[in-house]
Amino acid sequence: MKSLSVVIPTYNRCGTLEKVLSAFFQQSALSSIAEIIVVDDGSTDSTRAVVDRLAQDSPVSIRYFRQVNKGPGAARNLGIREAVSELILFTDDDIIPQPALVAEHLDWHRRSPESAVAVLGHVTWDPELNPTPFMRWYESHVFCYGDLAGREQIDYEYFYTCNVSLKTKFLRSSGTFDEDFKSAAYEDTELAYRLNKAGLRLLYNPRARAYHHQFFRFSDVCRKAMANTTATRLFLQKEAGQAVLGPHIERKSRWWARVAKPMATVVAAVLKPARPLLNSRVPLPRFIYQLFYWHDAVRPADVLRP
Repeated sequence: MKSLSVVIPTYNRCGTLEKVLSAFFQQSALSSIAEIIVVDDGSTDSTRAVVDRLAQDSPVSIRYFRQVNKGPGAARNLGIREAVSELILFTDDDIIPQPALVAEHLDWHRRSPESAVAVLGHVTWDPELNPTPFMRWYESHVFCYGDLAGREQIDYEYFYTCNVSLKTKFLRSSGTFDEDFKSAAYEDTELAYRLNKAGLRLLYNPRARAYHHQFFRFSDVCRKAMANTTATRLFLQKEAGQAVLGPHIERKSRWWARVAKPMATVVAAVLKPARPLLNSRVPLPRFIYQLFYWHDAVRPADVLRP
């Protein structure tokens, strides 16, 4: 495997996208980047101007495409269709690659050239953000990298498109993203389920590192969780959703209604004085973040409603 195509969907993050592209220019395996494909998912900011400016002096080919807003899955599909390399590296417009990221992905594909092998890299908060204790809790809640320590072959449910690479031919022949998903939720898991049925073997390389450059407050996380309800409902209508969530969602909904929600309500009232500390630099016990999250954001029963 000599080169790869980087595919980045983007929407109204021109400032962070500039950091992402600039970091790709600093890759130790710069000559192995065949192209960077930026797919603008209907941005209303200065995304095109930023990409055009960077492309003028870029050490690698930057190809810009624009579509009406359809969601990141549709944007990635456009990138898949346009990619010229035998490997595709998916990442996001707020994921800052560290210098060895491309080299690490390529090295693992050289060692595992089988068509169905994909490689997951590691993502953690950008130290530049000075992440809060709550963000550290949220990181482990969303990206379960802590579960992967010491493991090389991992389950398809860890197919995180913020930092994953796979063979272009296998992807095109086995299935692309379901464009019914209009937001960044479950579209990667749904695809991974189908790729797994086609023989996907997902490997984890913690040395293929990147930084997540997005600051989250507690209210941001709650809004994101509630906005994902539509995606969860859609996911449950798919075969993948029934396989991944189906056996658990009704039981989880009953448990939430009978146990977790009442407990979280009582504890949140008792711990109300601690609420202003959720976004502070004061570390709280992890269960406090969990209980406030249950109280403010978790609505498993909602996905069962028509």
